[in-house]
Amino acid sequence: MQRVAQDWLVLDLTHNSGSALGITTGLQFLPLLLFSLWGGVVADRYPKRRVLMVTQAAMGVLALVLGVLALTHTVAIWQVYALAFALGMVTVVDNPTRQAFATEMVGRDGLANAIALNSAVFNLARIAGPAAAGLVISLLGTPAAFCVNAASYGAVLISLKLMRPSELHVVERIPRAKGQLSEAMRYVRERPALWMTMVLVFFVATFGMNFQVTNALMSREVFHTGAGMFGLASAVFAVGALGGALLAARRARPTMALLLGTALTFGVLEVITGLMPSFWSFLIMLVPTGLSVLTFTTAANSATQLGTAADMRGRVMGLYMLVFLGGAPLGSPLVGWAAEVFGPRVSLLAGGVISGLATAVIAVVLARSRGARVREYLRPARLVA
Repeated sequence: MQRVAQDWLVLDLTHNSGSALGITTGLQFLPLLLFSLWGGVVADRYPKRRVLMVTQAAMGVLALVLGVLALTHTVAIWQVYALAFALGMVTVVDNPTRQAFATEMVGRDGLANAIALNSAVFNLARIAGPAAAGLVISLLGTPAAFCVNAASYGAVLISLKLMRPSELHVVERIPRAKGQLSEAMRYVRERPALWMTMVLVFFVATFGMNFQVTNALMSREVFHTGAGMFGLASAVFAVGALGGALLAARRARPTMALLLGTALTFGVLEVITGLMPSFWSFLIMLVPTGLSVLTFTTAANSATQLGTAADMRGRVMGLYMLVFLGGAPLGSPLVGWAAEVFGPRVSLLAGGVISGLATAVIAVVLARSRGARVREYLRPARLVA
């Protein structure tokens, strides 16, 4: 609800500016680009449940502030920018902590399934949230959507409070020491499966996964629909994403072949989505597009966490969130600018093409790496005199 309402508020304040929409999204994710690694260090150093209670409460307060400003008709675009940036600062700590906390809730054996089911629950909210936001905005106005979102954080805080700490699989926290960020970078660099996954995630997320911007602009500028139809487009995309999350939940351990296949499929489907001639055909294509991209992101998340030692998981997930969301300050304004100058369709087509090309390059690098290892294995051993 917050995302839909924020996007609609920005478009109202700026008379449908795609650049302003991209800037808002970019500012929200800029702190992730700057500080994600430090957020991962916080996740490894401090009790994760307590950290989440602080970050979730802060997010609720920020939503309430924006709701009050909109309700009193005193909101200006710079205030939206500032609150989006503040939300990003909180997210810097919240994201890696929340990702690493999954292990403490279920243990390592259930981690892959838990990550996928978490994605399914998240996308159920993405189905209900945008549809509800469109309805609330149409009937009561944008401020009501912000206020409802602010109230919802009460449920999150109550849930965290009611957890029984004795039943958590608590990971031993690391002490404060120098070089912990460089240690995480070195850890990832020495494991090709980790860094290749992160490179692929960066390109797909930065240039392909900008549907928060493109759905709003396609709905409003290309198909000339209202807030209700924009909410419907977001919900339809989430239906496909939910299917992808449920499919991923059936896999015990994702493979690199699955990552490459789903990333390439997503790129092709995004191009086709951008070419759809009508709003209803656009909606239909959002379903398989959402399915493919959530299968990819869920598999990438699972592969990264399962391939990381417990005492490194917070920092590695901080790096993962950096590449997953930190590219948004580059991608979102660029996509918004391209949509404003060349049209929203071009931004979708470009995102799909870049995602597909990045997948092809990673596949070639992986094939050459494996070929080199095979040749080394088959090389005759030298005779020693």
